[in-house]
Amino acid sequence: MEVGRVILGQRQAGSLIPQTLEEMKSDPELQRITKELQEKGQKQLTKEERTKRRRALEGLGLPGFNEILKTSSIEPLKHLPSRIMQINIGLFCNQACVHCHVESSPLRTEMMTRETVDEVLRVLSHSPSVQTLDITGGAPELNSEFRRLVKEARALGMEVIDRCNLTVLLEEGQEDLAQFLADNQVRVVASLPCYSASNVDKQRGNGVFEKSIHGLQDLNALGYGKEGTGLFLDLVYNPGGGFLPPAQASLEVAYKAELKDCFGIVFNNLFTITNMPIKRFADFLHQRNELESYMQLLVDNFNPAAVRGVMCRDLISVRYDGQLYDCDFNQQLDMDVVSSKRSLADIKSLDDLNGSPIYTDSHCFGCTAGAGSSCQGTTE
Repeated sequence: MEVGRVILGQRQAGSLIPQTLEEMKSDPELQRITKELQEKGQKQLTKEERTKRRRALEGLGLPGFNEILKTSSIEPLKHLPSRIMQINIGLFCNQACVHCHVESSPLRTEMMTRETVDEVLRVLSHSPSVQTLDITGGAPELNSEFRRLVKEARALGMEVIDRCNLTVLLEEGQEDLAQFLADNQVRVVASLPCYSASNVDKQRGNGVFEKSIHGLQDLNALGYGKEGTGLFLDLVYNPGGGFLPPAQASLEVAYKAELKDCFGIVFNNLFTITNMPIKRFADFLHQRNELESYMQLLVDNFNPAAVRGVMCRDLISVRYDGQLYDCDFNQQLDMDVVSSKRSLADIKSLDDLNGSPIYTDSHCFGCTAGAGSSCQGTTE
């Protein structure tokens, strides 16, 4: 297929899952991580990971995050009224990306149940400050409750964000997914860590770039990313290694020019997100003896101005089982909210968490380095 100045291969029907499973078998690092997760469990791995980050800072003679806040005359972070409820509705995914901070793959079975979705909707209906339901995974669309959740959240007047890996649009049984998203005016925030096929496939799996481009073209055909349609399409960039993202505004210009010229693709905004030193990326750094240098980079680039916009201040993160966290990263590290109310079942409204302390640790340097980083891009 020829679009713009690049010729794409024939659109491949069928699921990406069998290919992902085969690639996982041949990837020794993914095999090792999967085995450790099964043998030790998430809590033990998180404890070991935090120890590695702490030792990296101590080995470099660097202060911890809370100490940096204090010396910068910044008050400890507390929750403001929440504008966003971000929910992870399951870890099952058709991909197994090397940088994935939630360690999703086709092997993960953790999924949000219908009962927990009902709890999400109950709390949303009693949370007047919340404007946005931000749905992530895994591949959130592969949860059987995804479409009901979207419809009922929209009926409550919520903006709904679908954090989409794009290849899910081509999965078997999801042929009408793009149309469903458009019909419900869901904002699509799509992962595309580079506009280079080789870089994307290296991070996300063979052939993922081409499937992603086909997915973007399908969304464009429905009006996504086009002015005046009300259908917003945003892309997410994350670095391919232990370095900070470039300036968001200039990179957005480059993305728009390249994708338009090569593939005829348009979109609204580009969000640059710093790789957090947790989970698969932390393991990636540790195996290459680069964890210390990356932590040094984050601390050296600490930006007090970026702290004001960190997402944890006006967001609550909900795990697939209804547990509450200050942010998606704390969720993956099993760092509960600093409150006696730790699950949806414990609260009537997200207002119940207003003013509560935010649990911070060394990984928070990832959100406050350079121009800052959040699920909505830079924070400065």
